[in-house]
Amino acid sequence: MANNQSVRRHLDAFIRGRIIGKLEEGRSVTSVAAEFGIAHSIVSRLWRQFQTTGTAIRGFSSGRPRGTTPADDRYIVLLARRNRRRTSGEIADTRHR
Repeated sequence: MANNQSVRRHLDAFIRGRIIGKLEEGRSVTSVAAEFGIAHSIVSRLWRQFQTTGTAIRGFSSGRPRGTTPADDRYIVLLARRNRRRTSGEIADTRHR
């Protein structure tokens, strides 16, 4: 990639909406990609996602799955309040028994 090009990781929601709008007008994937200066594969993938899900919004995920449920979180807080001198390691040991 040339140094004068900016690296854009994700298309923001506004740009995604504009791309979908132009494709709904009947424009070709390659012409829309050229107008926005992005690869046609990105536009094609966005269009396919929109056609299957009906939305162009990205799903957000932190990447790592949660280790505790909300109920576990409440129980940990309860254990910590019962004995304030207990360390987090001791609370974890009692939780896994």
